Amino acid sequence: MHRATRRRLTVATALVTATTAAVAVTSAAGASGGTEQARNAIQGGKAKNVILLIGDGMGDSEITLARDYTVGANGRLNMDRFPLTGAYTTYAVHADGTPDYVTDSAASGTGWATGVKTVNGRISKTPGTDKPVKTLLELAQKNGYATGDVTTAELTDATPAVLASHATDRSCQGPADMAKCPADTIAAGGPGSIAEQEVNHKVDVLFGGGRQRFDQAVTDGRYKGLTVTQQAQRLGYQVVTDNASMKAAKSGKPVLGLFAPGNVATEWTGKAAAVGGTAPQRCVTSNPNRPATTPSLADSATKAIELLEAKQRAKHSKQGFFLQIEGASIDKQDHAADPCGQIGETAAFDRAVKVARAYAAKHPDTLVVTTADHGHTSQIVPLEATPPGLSSTLVTDEGQQLKVNYSTNTPGQSQEHTGTEVRIAAQGPLAYRVLGVTNQTDLFATVREALRLH
Repeated sequence: MHRATRRRLTVATALVTATTAAVAVTSAAGASGGTEQARNAIQGGKAKNVILLIGDGMGDSEITLARDYTVGANGRLNMDRFPLTGAYTTYAVHADGTPDYVTDSAASGTGWATGVKTVNGRISKTPGTDKPVKTLLELAQKNGYATGDVTTAELTDATPAVLASHATDRSCQGPADMAKCPADTIAAGGPGSIAEQEVNHKVDVLFGGGRQRFDQAVTDGRYKGLTVTQQAQRLGYQVVTDNASMKAAKSGKPVLGLFAPGNVATEWTGKAAAVGGTAPQRCVTSNPNRPATTPSLADSATKAIELLEAKQRAKHSKQGFFLQIEGASIDKQDHAADPCGQIGETAAFDRAVKVARAYAAKHPDTLVVTTADHGHTSQIVPLEATPPGLSSTLVTDEGQQLKVNYSTNTPGQSQEHTGTEVRIAAQGPLAYRVLGVTNQTDLFATVREALRLH
């Protein structure tokens, strides 16, 4: 055993021993699954399944805001109930390998997907030489695992893209979007757009938005003239477009779920932050622009797990599955300085966390990790504060007022990511590896070791 591993085990054992009593009294579906879960988190060993949950832009401020609003300052979200919690750094790099202190979602996702840091905007390729790097999903497929990629963004957006594609620039989402990736085009001998690569990888479950990318026509190669959706069907995919067809999908063939033309509409609405603040408001827990047929992230997660588990059961495989689930629009509503949209998406993500943890309570050989790709702009400030940028005052479920500030860019501009470290929490085999302050790329090594990928 490596010296660093022994040291981590010693520290982890001490920490969990001190908390085992608290862990043991929590319910199986609610928090940790009891002392067995704590023991698995310490002893390590091989995981059969890994569920990785990414709250995009979900820094500590975003978590605290959602907690304060929905369950109260002294309440706890599902993501607060993991037995082991740490933090990790999120910086990107420049082409020469020097640090770029504020990452975007492409570089940060590449970090945990490949174990390699890259330049902002790049998808699972090296920073200087622009060469593709094997991803966790590709390694999982090679080793016989079922794979899934679930998001509320377009499926071709950066975070889902890092698992099943390699692109010089994150904008190269569909065949008509390749301006910044000339060497990646099929005509140039490359792998094509992100959408084409994702379906060519035959990922077992792809759920999200982005139908507009898959409706684009392939311009070169064996599928020339077909849309990417038609390409997917040629490759054996079942294509589903709403909650009913998603739930009706059967295992045995891969499933492509396209639930919106672009990003999936947010669950909540409200007034965006404004210069000088807003009148105190309650968030509206519905969205007239979100079709009633749209599956929730929790429903998508539930179906994805069902399909992946059924595939492996039918194969009598000893291997399980690797599944990534992204709550994407926490970030997008942060950019828009929309606190209600942001809180609603964090709450929706938290319900997907509940699904994953409930599954792991019954399958303790499942490693569940929840984290973010980077921090973001929202801050909870005193009511008497007069922020120079955008702010909004909310009335929480506790009947108290809460002021949110967005001042990482001038009003009228998209608010910015921040370079802060973010939370990472886990349960199950090798969960102890999230303790302390680690690097985003360490998550790649944790998942690879948990699944014994080679």
